[in-house]
Amino acid sequence: MYTQIHIGAAFPSTNIVFASTTRISKSPKMATSYSAYQKLLSVGTKIVAVGRNYAAHAKELGNAVPKEPVLFMKPTTSYLENGGKIEVPEPLEALDHEVELAVVIGRRARDVPEATAMDYIGGYALALDMTAREIQSTAKSAGLPWTVAKGQDTFTPISSVIPTAMLPNPHDVELWLKVDGETRQKGSTKDMIFKIPYLISHISSIMTLLEGDVILTGTPQGVGPVKIGQKIDAGITGLLDVQFDVERRHRVKH
Repeated sequence: MYTQIHIGAAFPSTNIVFASTTRISKSPKMATSYSAYQKLLSVGTKIVAVGRNYAAHAKELGNAVPKEPVLFMKPTTSYLENGGKIEVPEPLEALDHEVELAVVIGRRARDVPEATAMDYIGGYALALDMTAREIQSTAKSAGLPWTVAKGQDTFTPISSVIPTAMLPNPHDVELWLKVDGETRQKGSTKDMIFKIPYLISHISSIMTLLEGDVILTGTPQGVGPVKIGQKIDAGITGLLDVQFDVERRHRVKH
């Protein structure tokens, strides 16, 4: 039996609200409560992103397939609600798109064993890791961090949070992304090098994960540029989709 409920997550500092109407199975797992899904993203402290977690993507960028997870951080101020505008900063003309399954942590996690790691998940979302590739390439060649290339405002477009009951096997779902109707990325999460339980265990051994924190699990092959004036559609096949327009960033005047 199914019901439709309204899922939302508000960002107190930005007045951003994620909202969508989603078909959700009525099950005992929902007893963790609808209110939990409402607040998850609003209480998160960080986004931990996993680079090169699909072998084909690592190879398309000329990178070696990693032997352990490649991690980097993004601020929660980079979130962008479904239907928002992805902003391309001066003097860039394009950003690279990377579609990813996002794991949203449901409770405090430190030194979590791999065997129980899935118990710490509060929900899932679809996210884009927008990348200023020119800035990243310059930083990488100089041995510098990727923060400026990955962490700018609007660089983490994300869907509403969906409960775990809607995604019983997150290691076998299809992610896709289109630019102006043309398919650019389509890949399965079963091709992840490092699976979700290992990622949660590994990351929580380095830093404590808190309720609402997000792990971006990596992107399949097909990443490429999206230019000002274009439109991105992306989704999890059979489950949800999101849409974003790309525009020039205009500086806030004070």
